Amino acid sequence: MPKPAAVISFLILILAQGGCGSSNPGTLCPRPTASATCSCDACPIQPVSYVYAIGLNGQVAAFPVDSTTGALGTPTTEPGPSTSLGMAAIKNAFLYASKSESGGSIDAWTIDQSTGELSSVTGSPFTLGAFALPTGLAATDKVGPFLYVADVAKIDAFEAGTAGVLSVVPGSPFAAGINLFLALDPRDRFLFAANDGPPASVLGFSIDPSTGALAPVPGASFPVTSNATSPMQLGQIVVDATGKFVYVALTFSNELVAFSIASSGALTPVPGSPFAAGTMPISVTTVKDFLYVANAMGISGYSINASNGVLTPLVGSPFAIHAAPITTDSSGNYLYGSAAAGMLSFRIDPSTGALTQIGSSTSVTRTTVLTYVQ
Repeated sequence: MPKPAAVISFLILILAQGGCGSSNPGTLCPRPTASATCSCDACPIQPVSYVYAIGLNGQVAAFPVDSTTGALGTPTTEPGPSTSLGMAAIKNAFLYASKSESGGSIDAWTIDQSTGELSSVTGSPFTLGAFALPTGLAATDKVGPFLYVADVAKIDAFEAGTAGVLSVVPGSPFAAGINLFLALDPRDRFLFAANDGPPASVLGFSIDPSTGALAPVPGASFPVTSNATSPMQLGQIVVDATGKFVYVALTFSNELVAFSIASSGALTPVPGSPFAAGTMPISVTTVKDFLYVANAMGISGYSINASNGVLTPLVGSPFAIHAAPITTDSSGNYLYGSAAAGMLSFRIDPSTGALTQIGSSTSVTRTTVLTYVQ
């Protein structure tokens, strides 16, 4: 089993190569709606969308999203980590990123919801203790506000205060094997971790909505199997939009492992799992009833069977798009990725899932993690 630090370096290298191919400060108040007014003066009246990207140049770039076309505009930048595999927003008010260098910590910023610009949260970066090596992040939206950090043999859990300051959740850290990536179900009931083991597995946790504490779901650890003989290396883990299925990339095995989620959070393998996922799949995202995985062949797209989670390749897949990492917008209309030429934007066909590029690339240093915030 490779050492975690070596695996992180390898994954960052792959992501930075694009899959081997070419003035309202943030607050935790609710957004106004047609039927409700905002009780917090800092709430935005017209939310603006941004894609945030962390590059190898030690900066985080904020790309404004054109609300009509989905295209990315010229970014603003702020200092950030130069080594990161995780980024997440809480209530669209605060942005957090894992920082693997300098002993391991979490960088935190408030999001100006008028401009998308970032400013450091008081006390940032937040340290994680001795021997920390933070990677993937997951943040709650329906409960909380809680932030979960994949770390060496554990998951660190924090609650975000009204100013974005992080405080440790009671009981944290929680034992979690060798996990690099995390995923939440859409209702924030369960947290899943991709555990390299050995043996390789997906770990399931229920979330206490009041405290953010984690407790193993029934069965706790669910074995990951492969049809290949290559070493097991788990990549990104995602939950589909319905909260019914979990998917995990197997980087060296060129596969996607799929599980269905029971009401208790326990997992059962999807029929036909694992599924072929191109060469060296690394970055995975789901939107509506589609799943996309960035790999050395391009971006492979699949339709998700709503009843059993079975994946079926989309017509035209894999798409000749060399971009990694990738992410999608909240509406499910657009996909964004980092490539050698810069950031790329694509429109998702709502019927077929096919990808069509929007405009030209937007210049940016090669990135290792992306997230969409609205």
